[in-house]
Amino acid sequence: MPFRVALSGLNAASADLNVTANNIANANTVGFKSSRAQFADVFAVGAQEIGNGVRLSAVMQEFGQGGTDLTDRSLDLAISGEGFFTLSDNGQIIYSRVGSFDLDRDGYVVNHVGQRLQVFAANADGTFNTGSLSDLRITTTDSPPQATSSLEFGVNLPGNAEPPAIGVFDPTNPSTYNHSTALTVYDSLGTAHTVSAYFVRSATPNEWNAHFYVDGNPVGGANTMTYSGFGVLTTPASGEFTLPDYDPGNGAEPLSLTVDLSQSTQFGSSFGVNRLSQNGFAAGRFAEVDVDANGVVFARFTNGRSQALGQIALSNFTNLQGLRQLGDTSWAETFMSGDAVRGAPGTASFGLIQSGALESSNIDLTKQLVNMITAQRNFQANAQVISTADQVTQAIINLR
Repeated sequence: MPFRVALSGLNAASADLNVTANNIANANTVGFKSSRAQFADVFAVGAQEIGNGVRLSAVMQEFGQGGTDLTDRSLDLAISGEGFFTLSDNGQIIYSRVGSFDLDRDGYVVNHVGQRLQVFAANADGTFNTGSLSDLRITTTDSPPQATSSLEFGVNLPGNAEPPAIGVFDPTNPSTYNHSTALTVYDSLGTAHTVSAYFVRSATPNEWNAHFYVDGNPVGGANTMTYSGFGVLTTPASGEFTLPDYDPGNGAEPLSLTVDLSQSTQFGSSFGVNRLSQNGFAAGRFAEVDVDANGVVFARFTNGRSQALGQIALSNFTNLQGLRQLGDTSWAETFMSGDAVRGAPGTASFGLIQSGALESSNIDLTKQLVNMITAQRNFQANAQVISTADQVTQAIINLR
């Protein structure tokens, strides 16, 4: 009897050492979660009061947060809080805390074994389809240009300005206008053009004329602006002028420009440009991938534009201990874990995403070394029980 009990103790101590050794071996494994051996005593059925030893009842995973190691890669992702990355392995959905991703030859975002990161696809209106999963694919095509349709000039025209000495406007002669400014616009092919605005004080009090030129060519005639005695634009009432279409002559569609001067004023004695803006942009080449804290993946382009490609889908479970380990620091859903609950980072109980970082192992080496010493002592003690039982048996055999 003592031999069998002590043997179960040796097996338990050996299993404890195996778990500890596995933890120590994975101390530097990204996203690794430590394990803990749990034991239960063994009793025979009946009235016997002395136990029959010990058994390994379970190996529990500890899913506590690991530390964060900063990297220089935008596709290195760490989850700060609860949740797992959702991955597709040829259609099989698996889960992992390892956020080291890269691009495969087709532009899909994959981990080191080729499993594809799952996202909620982006809708045209800027929202995300949280009802289904899709593979994240990085687009490397150019960002198309957008023709300018709206211009805004936020200028201050001096209230004490005098009409020009020469009454006939000529953009090449500064003596025919009071002030000017310019900004760049784009046609439908993404070609840049310069819009110049010239402001001429009228002989009528509080009245100005604005002339607009594209690449030195006039677009329409004089546009009259009237200001109140408080320096606020009153005419046109909307503050906007619609200019005639301008053909840039390079095969692009004609430019149809609306000029917004609602933020212009007539204050003080100096000319000032407070705001110049337009809504067009040139074509852009793919520059980089960016992931924000809410898991939205953007493709950024050289023209300053960005395109949302999807939102990272996180998953969580009611019973994490019910997950089945698959190796490569990944898990699979089981009946015991319950169905996966999916959501976007930063919503419900899901954590946030940190780009340019990886979650390190949650192994506490000091604790593991103490556990190793404890398991070693347990092994030695059970071995001593076997030695003692052997001596008792030998004494009984030697009785005469």
